Amino acid sequence: MMHMSSATHHEAGHDRLADVSGPSDATGPNVGRIGRIGRICRSPLGWMLIGIVGVGAVSAVTTTGPGPVPVLGAAVAVAVYWAVMRFVARRPMPEIARRGAMREALLGGGIGLGFILVSALLVTAFGGYSFSWGGNGFWRVVASAVAVSACAAVTEELMFRGLALQALERLFGSRAAVGITALFFGAAHLANPGATAWSTLAIAIEAGTLLGAAFLWRRSIWFAAGLHFAWNATEQLLGIPVSGDTAKGLLSMHASGSSLLTGGTFSLEASIVTVLIGAALVVPMFVLAHRQGGLLPRQRVAR
Repeated sequence: MMHMSSATHHEAGHDRLADVSGPSDATGPNVGRIGRIGRICRSPLGWMLIGIVGVGAVSAVTTTGPGPVPVLGAAVAVAVYWAVMRFVARRPMPEIARRGAMREALLGGGIGLGFILVSALLVTAFGGYSFSWGGNGFWRVVASAVAVSACAAVTEELMFRGLALQALERLFGSRAAVGITALFFGAAHLANPGATAWSTLAIAIEAGTLLGAAFLWRRSIWFAAGLHFAWNATEQLLGIPVSGDTAKGLLSMHASGSSLLTGGTFSLEASIVTVLIGAALVVPMFVLAHRQGGLLPRQRVAR
């Protein structure tokens, strides 16, 4: 913005204030109140809540929409996230950089795919699952799994890792932020079909902590979203309920035996096998994040 240093600038500014706000001056209570609101919005908790409301609203409207609507919803959610970070938080956004985005998404997707395939294979080997062909139509099932999983993965990672984790680590440090967001991530699945106290804890450990550690390691929403996407899409294609939600897959899964092994009605994500594998993956990710300087202690957090 250009600056005027003469008395003309003062007079013009006074006239504009008079036109807009009448007799009140720039130091009145309304201006002070606006200033306080601005500071609150620009604080970590402020932009976190504004962003979560915005991205969450997009997710609620588009995730279960027809055809390509969920994919469009994911794109809109990224735009909302960018706007909140750019104009409210006023911070750079390397976590959604386009450069290297595909590489990060594919790397995360490979880990997510392997995680679910190994977990399902071990549960099957122990007699917990059996599979048969679903007969639901190949392309229709694949298109649905891709669209819904993409929207869920992108919007949830923007909310929990992009907004909540990054805001909380500025206040409490990275480790505490992962723990807090993991608990909230588990609690967010309490309303899902078949949810129990155990499934909530399982989701917090194997998903909330794992995705938090993944983000700290790569500092990329695309990496975390790729992992999350491959996880959800693979489950659906195998005919395994995704966090208790059943959808048509390429295969049909039939569970039998102990619910601790199979996850019961909540399915694979409440299996002790998945929890143990997820917890095992968290350790090297945290180690790599620490070596790369990606873990922020509280005393280094920007105010």
